[in-house]
Formats: sequence, C-alpha cells, structure tokens
Amino acid sequence: MTTRALAATAARLETPLYTALRAVAGAMFMFHGAQKILGWLAAGPGPAAGTQLWFGGIIELAAGTLIALGLFTRAAAFLASGTMAVAYLQFHWKLALSGFAWLPAVNKGELAALYCFLFLYVTARGPGAISVDALRGGPRGH
Repeated sequence: MTTRALAATAARLETPLYTALRAVAGAMFMFHGAQKILGWLAAGPGPAAGTQLWFGGIIELAAGTLIALGLFTRAAAFLASGTMAVAYLQFHWKLALSGFAWLPAVNKGELAALYCFLFLYVTARGPGAISVDALRGGPRGH
C-alpha cells in the first residue's frame, strides 16, 4: 500500500476509529471505577467511602461511562483528565526529583499520564459524530 493510499484509507476511517478510541478508553476508565466502587474483579476491598480514592473511583465510573457513550463528553473528559493529572502528581510522581522519579516508567504512572492526555484530547475533540451527544443534536466537535 502506498503512502497516498494509506492516507486515503485512514481519512475514511477517521470517524469510526475516533469513536472506537473514545469508547474503549471510556470503558476501560469505567472499569477502573467499577473495581474500586463495585468490587468488580477487585483483588481486595475497595477504598472507604468518602476518601479521596473513593471519590476518584466515582469519577472513573461515572466519567468513563459518559465518555464511552459520548454523552456530556467534553465535561466528562475534562473531569477525567484532571483526575488523572492529580493521580499522576500526587500518587505517582509525588514531586520527587531525585532518581528520575518524575518519569512515568520509574514511578509507574504511565497509565495515569496517558489517560490524562488522552482525555484532554477528547475534551478538545468532542464526542464525535457517532455518540449519544450527536443523536441528541448536541455539540459533536470535529
């Protein structure tokens, strides 16, 4: 396949691929919250109600569901992005500068950093054409 043919194919698939990215990322985020809040496939008990981790789980569960569905997508993605920024800074990096502790590969914060920037992109891009927001006649983004 030539570069031009690949570009043409990619352009045709942009809408369904963005929808898949948004839906899969939202569902994966939702399952993190389901583990914490509902105990689904959890290795142990979840965080105590009212704690910071519990609120994080509620955000993961609710925002992940909304992002996956493409409903109130920008607001949900913005909240999810901020939650993951806090998770990275507070629980992974901890503002430690020695020993390369700021690197995600060292502090095990790759997933939090990736979710943070992915959801920030979803905030900017919007729900897309294949979403509940689009069905409702709401804003679709690009």
